[in-house]
Amino acid sequence: MTRIVFMGTPDFSVPVLRRLVDEGYDVIGVVTQPDRPVGRKRVLTPPPVKAEAIKHNIPVYQPEKIRQQEELDKILALEPDLIVTAAFGQILPNQLLEAPKYGCINVHASLLPELRGGAPIHYAIIEGKEKTGITIMYMVEKLDAGDILTQVEVPITENDTVGTLHDKMSSAGADLLSETLPKLLKGEITPVPQNDEDATFAWNIKREQEKIDWNRSGVEIYNHIRGMNPWPVAYTTMDGTVMKVWGASKTNYTGSEPPGTMVKIEEDGFVVATADDTAIKITELQPAGKKKMDAKQFLLGAGANLQPGVKLGDIHE
Repeated sequence: MTRIVFMGTPDFSVPVLRRLVDEGYDVIGVVTQPDRPVGRKRVLTPPPVKAEAIKHNIPVYQPEKIRQQEELDKILALEPDLIVTAAFGQILPNQLLEAPKYGCINVHASLLPELRGGAPIHYAIIEGKEKTGITIMYMVEKLDAGDILTQVEVPITENDTVGTLHDKMSSAGADLLSETLPKLLKGEITPVPQNDEDATFAWNIKREQEKIDWNRSGVEIYNHIRGMNPWPVAYTTMDGTVMKVWGASKTNYTGSEPPGTMVKIEEDGFVVATADDTAIKITELQPAGKKKMDAKQFLLGAGANLQPGVKLGDIHE
């Protein structure tokens, strides 16, 4: 039986690991990131993949840096025939890539060579794409640049967020791996090289990217808000304090107020001018130090005295 080492870390990886186990593959070890402090109380928390591996009594390895020879030797000692990765979070060294009989393959959440990098689901929504997909590829010692084995498209709806698309993509990744592995192990797949000239990148989201730029078009702002939900969450400022924006809708507005100006207060949200005739109605928000709430709830409480004319986003937090 083919000896498989699985490498992955976040929730996205869990259905992929679970599928390998459910279909009877011999998963001899799981490699994931170390436990990290989570939340305000900084509780040391295992990665989701570790929790899943423990359920199935699979040995877990958690190297801080897999390139350290001592950590690398532990994985090589398992003598895997195949390494399967999905959102592991570290680039594997050649010594590991060349060890397994069937190589190392990666389940990546984009239609490569588009959106190489660590945040492809976020960027697919932020960039307003109507479709994305899953690519299974051979791994090389370069970011998401290996030869493509299989791909499947996943449509993006107008209302998708990172959360909803993540779940669809994770399920699609597990399904595509189920279809790919038997053919790969039988030598029935001809790998297709990527065209590096067509590559685009989805680098990890930085703090400054989370802030809403009201000087952009309404559609761009709408895509930005849903492309940050539920993590890391877009934000703006109101009266000099940070306000996270969880949910919004598009609405038509042809006034002349400057972008970022609150132009209308409605029962279920407040409308903000943008750089064009598509305004943004904020429908779900989180004031500084408070829990997430509907805009309707906010307008009945702390925001009860809000009036049109308030300017968002022009005061640094």
